[in-house]
Parts: sequence; C-alpha cells; structure tokens
Amino acid sequence: MRVLARLSARADAAYDHTYHHELRGRLWRALGGTDFEESHGGDDPPGFAYSNPFPPGEMAEGDSRTLLVASPHEELLTHVARDLRAEPELNIGEMPFRVEDLSALAPDVGEPGSSGTIESGTGLLVRIPPWRCAEYGIDHPGGDTAVYWRPEHTMEPLRNQLAANLDKKHRLFGAEHLPGPSDREGELFESYELIKTFALPIEVTQGEELTYVLSKWRFGYRVRDDHHRRHLNLALDCGLGERNSLGLGFVNIVERTRPGETELEGTDAFA
Repeated sequence: MRVLARLSARADAAYDHTYHHELRGRLWRALGGTDFEESHGGDDPPGFAYSNPFPPGEMAEGDSRTLLVASPHEELLTHVARDLRAEPELNIGEMPFRVEDLSALAPDVGEPGSSGTIESGTGLLVRIPPWRCAEYGIDHPGGDTAVYWRPEHTMEPLRNQLAANLDKKHRLFGAEHLPGPSDREGELFESYELIKTFALPIEVTQGEELTYVLSKWRFGYRVRDDHHRRHLNLALDCGLGERNSLGLGFVNIVERTRPGETELEGTDAFA
C-alpha cells in the first residue's frame, strides 16, 4: 500500500540529494504518539519505505514533484496522510514544497503467471556481515564492520542478503503461519540487471554523516504462486535491503504482463 503525494515547489531550488534525514524526520513526526513510534531508533526494519521527490532535477517555483510512502500497514499510511494534509508545507532538505493532493495506491506484481520488472527507485544498501566474507571469498579488513556489496563480490552474496533481509521483514510484518521467502524453493527474482553503483553521504543521525556504497537495479520476475506474490509485494511495501527508514531500497513496478497478455499489451508503469 502507498500514499502518493503531489507536490508543488514553493520557490526556485536546486535538487537536494541529501534529503534523506529531513524527510525521515517529517515521517517519524507524523507517527509521533502512535503505536508505530516504538520502532523509531530500533534495529529492526521500520515497516515503511519512501521514494525521493521525483523526478530529480533543478526546479522553479510551481514545478510539480511526486513523493511515495509505502508500508504494509494501512494505519501507518493513514497517520502520514493525515499529517501531510494538516500541515501541507513540506521542506525536504533545501527543497520547499507544498502538498497539493494525496491519494492511495495498491501496487501488485500480479497473480501467478504474471511477469514484469521491478526497479529500485532509490539506491539499495546491501552489507555483507564479516563472518560471511570468507564464505564468499571476500577480503575483510578485520573487526566487526560489514562490507558494502560491490560488483566484484559477485551476485551470490547480494541475492542471499536481499533474501535474508526480506525474511526478517516477513517475520515482522507477515502472517506467522505462512512461509517466508527462504522457506520456498526458487529465487525471488528471475534476473538482476545492475544499473549503477555509487557512493552517497547520508546524515544518519543529527550531526553524524556516513558514506554508503549503494546500487540501483532492474529485477525481472515471474510470479510462481501466491506465496511468491506475497513476498514480492512485501518488497514493494517495505523496500529491499537495509536502512529503508532513510529512503533506501524503495522499489517500483515499471513493467507488468498478466497471464495471456503480450509484452506490448502488458507494458505499463506503477508508482
């Protein structure tokens, strides 16, 4: 489930790529005094993810941008929408906006037999724990520091870490009696197309900045069964990889073909 916010720039502004901390702060303030506030500052995934204000790029006063907030919890999204409606002035880093409209979305990868492409709208953070580096043939500098995934580390650790992270989100937000991603045979995705890797400095707490190595992807999928459908939709609701509360790992469906459709008939985009 998602809230889609249509934004209007209140002034001319350059695009601020360091928006993460400010936007995260506004979302947590929207959840203040609710049951969801308890997860703030914890080690577990927060149960929500969000896009960057898109499309990126320099803007003039009155220009339009879009923001998406996703969660498996409808109530959480209701709190966010209520806050944005009550206080439509939204300052994201150095970008001043006004919320002009809000709407609800429920993207779905489709019934079994559907195929498509999921693209990472924001960079994915994938870290390999030090105790698994030897297993993958990765040199570790020592200590307890995790290693950021890079292309030279091959696909195996990336696939494993994405699945393990989604397993954790299933345990936190899914139905206990249903199997998680690693309980089922088959890969989460059929194909992995790396778009780019890049380093990005992000303010993780007030006054503390870390530089993360991130990657952007296009993931091809074919829905095997209803369990696989749930797992893919959970990724849409919670994000992939780590630090989703900083806006990392937000993903979108960019193509979907239903059973019996041709690729041309099924090509569409889902926010």
